[in-house]
Amino acid sequence: MTTNSSTLHLALAQISPVWLNKKATTEKIIDTINNAGKEQAELIVFGEGVLPGYPHWLAYTNGAGWNLDTNKTLHAHYCNNAVCIEDGDLDEICNTLKSHSMSCYLGIIERPKDRGGHSLYASLVFINSDGEIKSVHRKLQPTYDERLTWSPGDGHGLQVHKLKQFTVGGLNCWENWMPLPRASLYAQGENLHIAVWPGNEHNTKDITRFIARESRSFVVSVSSVMTTKDFPEDTPFLNDILKNAPTQLSNGGSAIAGPDGEFLLEPVINKEGIIYKTIDFKSVYKERQNFDPVGHYSRPDVTQLHVNRERQSTVVFKDSK
Repeated sequence: MTTNSSTLHLALAQISPVWLNKKATTEKIIDTINNAGKEQAELIVFGEGVLPGYPHWLAYTNGAGWNLDTNKTLHAHYCNNAVCIEDGDLDEICNTLKSHSMSCYLGIIERPKDRGGHSLYASLVFINSDGEIKSVHRKLQPTYDERLTWSPGDGHGLQVHKLKQFTVGGLNCWENWMPLPRASLYAQGENLHIAVWPGNEHNTKDITRFIARESRSFVVSVSSVMTTKDFPEDTPFLNDILKNAPTQLSNGGSAIAGPDGEFLLEPVINKEGIIYKTIDFKSVYKERQNFDPVGHYSRPDVTQLHVNRERQSTVVFKDSK
């Protein structure tokens, strides 16, 4: 592991899930972490919802069809393989990260008990190098057909974390296009932004550089890859999905931009594996000299952002002692 406090050794895990199989995908994630540990990675990042996978079926099985058994069965299968943090579904991953003193941003499909334990959220989890879950950010607004299976989240996970000299935060997929959530992270001192995606270069090739240039921060985009060969044979209604699905569902596109908005790593496509890159904090201050969106180039007397970070629930219990 590098001892230079200004540098950070990154591992971008551009992998395919064992689609909608929580157990097998967890094992693959652990293997990936162990491999990154051999390369002394300090922060590993996985794509949006990689555990246990993106709801690709919605686009290919009339996902908006009302009361169809196809949609109900696939949704139930998704729920059965979703992550319940309260039940310890991430414990093995946390322990593996701790054994390598490695931090992680991990995209999961969460089935949280504090919302009843039946609805699903696309969540981005930050786990520190001690294997502790420090934040769980539930995607604020699922995109288009995602709303047919994912629920809208809240602001509780709009948090940043210290990592050596860096201050790191993250958002899920098209949340990265939302100006105000981005601004909430900038205001907390973010200078390393993590953007996770289900896959595809068309998502990452522009916005990775855009956010870097806007924020004068490092931006790390990480995507998954997936082809029709990655659908397990026991997937419900598999033939119906394959009938309409393209061969390549996610081609990756993981990339890194520096605080000047230029690519340090151009989008990597059609390749599964771990991509390594070391970044140096020193360039952050150089680019903040002429622009700082929440510092000298802001006018809080004119415009301010108010953020509600309460974890939302439908009920508050007051039990008698």
